[in-house]
Amino acid sequence: MSLATQAPTAAAAAANTAAAQPAPARRPRTSAESARYGVLRRLAPALKHDMVVNLQAVAMMAEVLNARLEKGMPPPAELERSVSKVNRLARDAVMTCLKVAAWIAPSEDESVRLREGVDECVALLRSGFNFRGCILSNLVPETEFEASRVVLRHLVAASLLSLADAAGGPSELSVTADISPGFAVITVRCAPRPQEEASLLDAIASEPNYRTLEWADVQALALAEGVELFRTQDQIVMRVPRMVATTPLQIAPL
Repeated sequence: MSLATQAPTAAAAAANTAAAQPAPARRPRTSAESARYGVLRRLAPALKHDMVVNLQAVAMMAEVLNARLEKGMPPPAELERSVSKVNRLARDAVMTCLKVAAWIAPSEDESVRLREGVDECVALLRSGFNFRGCILSNLVPETEFEASRVVLRHLVAASLLSLADAAGGPSELSVTADISPGFAVITVRCAPRPQEEASLLDAIASEPNYRTLEWADVQALALAEGVELFRTQDQIVMRVPRMVATTPLQIAPL
């Protein structure tokens, strides 16, 4: 058989072989997206509360001012004070709404001091945890060390929620950190509260408002953010690298 005859035959065989092989599967989406959504859903009541509080204050102050105007024009100095207070409350409401929006659409390259970043999570979760009979403490020392705000928000919040859900009852949770030049080792601990300290209300209010967060959720977030971590029965330890801010300075809205 000539080479000219062999070439089409070989080409056809290669085409048949390629057609017989299954097409490469599309890379599945990581579960980190699901974990982030789960964290946001669990944080939603606290975020909603923070946003509404200042907006309600603006509405209440506007109603008070309107009532005074209906009774007659108040003295100019008093009117100026009232308008100034409404303006200040409105600015506070705008800033709060921007902070809430940053949880949903964060800046990926924004850094924050370690204790401040942890405290953002602790402060947001504390009220909800109190209803569940859980005591939450931020024991991270004051330090110049800065880490990614996104990493801290995702992993610290997910770790606290995951441990509290796994405990299944009133607990004491704390966040501590050991600092080194290049990274911080953050430890989130959970210990059950003595039974005599747990009231009936604590047991009733222990149900989460969405689904529980599991260890797999925390692992998925850590993998997506490139953070090393491990878990024992009552604690989660993560190794968070130092971050140097690259986002340009922004002017806060007036």
